Amino acid sequence: MNSVLWTYVAVAVGGAIGCCARLGVTQEVQTIYGRDFPLATLVINVLGCLLVGFVFFATLERLNVSPMMRAAIITGGLGGFTTFSTFAMESLLLIENGETARAVLYLALSVGLGLTAAFTGAYIARSL
Repeated sequence: MNSVLWTYVAVAVGGAIGCCARLGVTQEVQTIYGRDFPLATLVINVLGCLLVGFVFFATLERLNVSPMMRAAIITGGLGGFTTFSTFAMESLLLIENGETARAVLYLALSVGLGLTAAFTGAYIARSL
């Protein structure tokens, strides 16, 4: 197999681990704190943001990690754990690159369109 295919395999394995970690954290938080507030999702999103910020820069600036392993951890593992972390990291990179207006646009569009899409999907499902 070529390296591109192996990268896909690595991301898939990382994604499976990240998804299982998300389920485990969700179950643990809901067992301890209940389901009255979406605390599990909040914990996962904040933890995912912390981890992606750390892993992204640690593997870019301090640790010698292969691109395939980096993709497995960040895109697969943390992407499977929470895509919110990717959203936060992309926003941070836009701001750090001096593209504040683009970052604000990205943030506003992501939240606004995401909520609109969720409401639209719910409306369609309820209208069937």
